[in-house]
Amino acid sequence: MSEKSSASGSDEDVEPESAQPVEFGGVLSKWTNYIHGWQDRWVVLKNNTLSYYKSEDEREYGCRGSLCLSKAVITPHEFDECRFDISVNDSVWYLRAEDPEHRLQWIESIELHKAESGYGSESSLRRHGSMLSLTSAASALSATSTSSFKKGHRLCEKLAEMETFRDILCRQVDTLQKYFDSCADAVSKDEFHRDRVEEDEDDFPAASRPDGECCYNNNGSKEKLFAPASPKGMNGIDFKGEAITFKATTAGILSTLSHCIELMVKREDSWQKRLEKELEKRRRVEDAYKSAVHELKKKSHYGGPDYEEGPNSLINEDEFFDAVEAALDRQDKIEEQCQSEKVRIPRLTPVPPGDVYSSIGTHRFATKVEEMVQNHMTYSLQDMGGDANWQLVIEEGEMKVYRREVEENGIVLDPLKATHAVKGVTGHEVCHYFWDTAVRMDWETTIENFNVVETLSDNAIIVYQTHKRVWPASQRDVLYLSAIRKILATNENDPDTWLVCNFSVDHENAAPSNRCVRAKINVAMICQTLVSPPEGDKEISRDNILCKITYVANVNPGGWAPASVLRAVAKREYPKFLKRFTSYVQEKTSGKPILF
Repeated sequence: MSEKSSASGSDEDVEPESAQPVEFGGVLSKWTNYIHGWQDRWVVLKNNTLSYYKSEDEREYGCRGSLCLSKAVITPHEFDECRFDISVNDSVWYLRAEDPEHRLQWIESIELHKAESGYGSESSLRRHGSMLSLTSAASALSATSTSSFKKGHRLCEKLAEMETFRDILCRQVDTLQKYFDSCADAVSKDEFHRDRVEEDEDDFPAASRPDGECCYNNNGSKEKLFAPASPKGMNGIDFKGEAITFKATTAGILSTLSHCIELMVKREDSWQKRLEKELEKRRRVEDAYKSAVHELKKKSHYGGPDYEEGPNSLINEDEFFDAVEAALDRQDKIEEQCQSEKVRIPRLTPVPPGDVYSSIGTHRFATKVEEMVQNHMTYSLQDMGGDANWQLVIEEGEMKVYRREVEENGIVLDPLKATHAVKGVTGHEVCHYFWDTAVRMDWETTIENFNVVETLSDNAIIVYQTHKRVWPASQRDVLYLSAIRKILATNENDPDTWLVCNFSVDHENAAPSNRCVRAKINVAMICQTLVSPPEGDKEISRDNILCKITYVANVNPGGWAPASVLRAVAKREYPKFLKRFTSYVQEKTSGKPILF
């Protein structure tokens, strides 16, 4: 019975289960790696542990990772209002909420779990019984008292104590002085009284004196009632002089003590300066240690979201350029290997007659398409010979690439324009293969995946595509309307013009997401076919045709990246793209009837 009573008594200190932090869960974007970037995960906060699952439906299969929050450090991101990082030793989770309010809610919940689960927390002490609390309190009081006692031995405080003692001693000396003065006054009064008695004996006979004023010796002679006293006091001591000497001696001792204390204070100042120097050395060593740890963490987590593109990226411009260059080189090698191993499957894609591509269309974007087509026909085909704003950046044979440098809010928006001449193909064939999504993946190597969101008409579609990630740049996606048109020549001596224009639009079935940065584009492929007459009565062959290509591209990358990197990548990739695409068209049309 006693054991049960004791147990029930200790249970009073145990906090009820209802006071513990409740389970908290929801969807957060978690940084996976530099290839896949941010991915939505179901995150659960329970019993001081943060766990994540691929989705809420897959909780029964077990978590994919967890962190104990006892020693976790939660760091809200300095610039991204939705992001916060959780680090435990060398492990770091990068998380993003859907908005700043949800981020604050997650951080507060995590901090609450940490506060209520630590061994030294109030609830923890109550759970471990009151004896632990009393022992801890006693130890803390003992440590505090000892520390205060040691701090009380400073020389300045001791000097104040000595001053107090000096005041007390001076008051005591003053009291003694008063006592000695009163003794001296008593002796003086006694001597005056004796002198008066002797004068009275000379004036009056002995018989007439009252009894007791004199006494007689054995020989009959009389004796005075008071013994003779020295004029300097009792036993011949000069009490006042002795008191003055005592006071002067005491003052001398106190003066000597004060001088010693002054020397000790000077010595303390010297030691204090040495201590400050040592503290400064320690501070510098600690700063160097923190800096080294910070650099080590940077290296250990190289490739995290802090190294992505952006004005606050931890990676400098040169490193950014080198990383992009290396990633593009790897993609080129992979593509070359795939091309050598790939056996292209012939696709029978019927080409509609040219009349289909001549119509404007009646869909909801028809007016916008016609406006974009007219703009490209008016401005994109203009000669750039007299325009000083266009710079020739690449010239390889018949291909020339021009650039006009434009920046807006620190983002590079350089328009690019390329001209090329390809033998053996027509403008109709080039634009068809550029527009046809059935063969898109055969020649376009930068796309990860794409799908047709909506077919507006026989010559207009809306396409959503994601491009391959080039670390440290963020992954991009594009939603655009692609239309193919045939523009009939107004002069019978001029060739017809074929045009494909791709420009960004919005669509409810392809809204922007946190996974990719949405880029904006306005691209046009404009082609004209030139035919040279064959010799004699021979039929026109592919040797007699030449396709003049004008390619224009206005791209808003949708996010910040170093200007030098963007321009270098554009200078490198656009010529490769044109060569790759035109070679593909020549290969596909070789040996086939000419399609004008």
